[in-house]
Amino acid sequence: MEKKALDTSIVTAGRSKKWTQKLVNPPVSRASTIVFDSVADMKESASKRMDKSLFYGRRGTNTHFAFQDAMVELEGGVGCALYPCGTAAISNAILSFVKTGDHILMVDGAYEPTRDFCDKILKNMGVETTYYDPMIGEGLRDLIQPNTSVLFLESPCSITMEVQDVPTLARIAHEQDIVVMLDNTWASPINFQPFEHGVDISVQAATKYVVGHSDVMLGTATANARCWDQLRENSYLMGQCTSPDDVYLAMRGLRTLGVRLKQHEKNALRVAHWLAERDEVDHVRHPALPSCEGHEFFKRDFKGSNGLFSLVLNRGNTEALTALLDGMEHFSMGYSWGGFESLILANENINNLRTAKKKDFAGPMLRLHIGLEDPEDLIRDLELGFERFNAALNRDER
Repeated sequence: MEKKALDTSIVTAGRSKKWTQKLVNPPVSRASTIVFDSVADMKESASKRMDKSLFYGRRGTNTHFAFQDAMVELEGGVGCALYPCGTAAISNAILSFVKTGDHILMVDGAYEPTRDFCDKILKNMGVETTYYDPMIGEGLRDLIQPNTSVLFLESPCSITMEVQDVPTLARIAHEQDIVVMLDNTWASPINFQPFEHGVDISVQAATKYVVGHSDVMLGTATANARCWDQLRENSYLMGQCTSPDDVYLAMRGLRTLGVRLKQHEKNALRVAHWLAERDEVDHVRHPALPSCEGHEFFKRDFKGSNGLFSLVLNRGNTEALTALLDGMEHFSMGYSWGGFESLILANENINNLRTAKKKDFAGPMLRLHIGLEDPEDLIRDLELGFERFNAALNRDER
């Protein structure tokens, strides 16, 4: 079949009549037990349990199979495993490829729960983790050990937003037969094509932009031919499965992913450029702006951006940040991102989350998710927030 344009694939992916049963959307199929008409039928299903066929509810139903097909078409690879959240996707992907005595390389800017998993679960299993500078490039060679089994990337990094040179890091890892995993959540399935850049397994917190409405927890891990069989079977053995109702909502979210991301991108860039001119701001860490580390890799490898970025303030303290945050009208405080709403979080010391390379920032950091509101309303909300921020700082200085 001739390759479809991306916007067309977003609408049509996973809508085979095999799954939809002639409906526009694949219906929600709930099941635990699958019943068989005969011994021969049951044996045949058991022999095909690795395929997209009804065998047992934990293996999935047509609802799951349709969504898995859609993710593979959009992101690449040959198969997609589903998990109850993004953290489960990360931990199970890693667990599927490590054993006691192994060593993994983890990007220093990883999502905080990923670090906790390495420092607690993997450590107790006898798997060693080395954290590396996201911008390490060719220097990665010096950290590879004979027992290194996994290289884990997150690009852009969580909170600090460094964009990694994925093709270079993947090439170095593959020279030593190391499995390359990427948390690709920021790009979603459409703004970065991991398998074209050397990744073996791409993880999505589908909770974020895939679902897009802050009402479902879901994770995916899409793998290439090298890794798919091992990922699929080990994830199944570890009991991973997902609700067909949640998967249905993720599939529905996919249909508007392209238009939502374009609007998130437009709104965020408007706000980011405004922030870059503020006296309170040292610099903005948005991958599409030159002030962000790895901007050159973003320009080279990504098709677009979204609503999530960070900024570093020139100065600040707990009281001033609290004054800014507590009075916001359109920005809410909350974990996660990727929904239609705008969010804001503060981090006074990012070095609490770093071990490989400390960051010498001028002041505290704010992370923003720019939603689908009018950006001028968001700018006004931030402007009033900075007024409260400055007033609190002035009180402290008197």
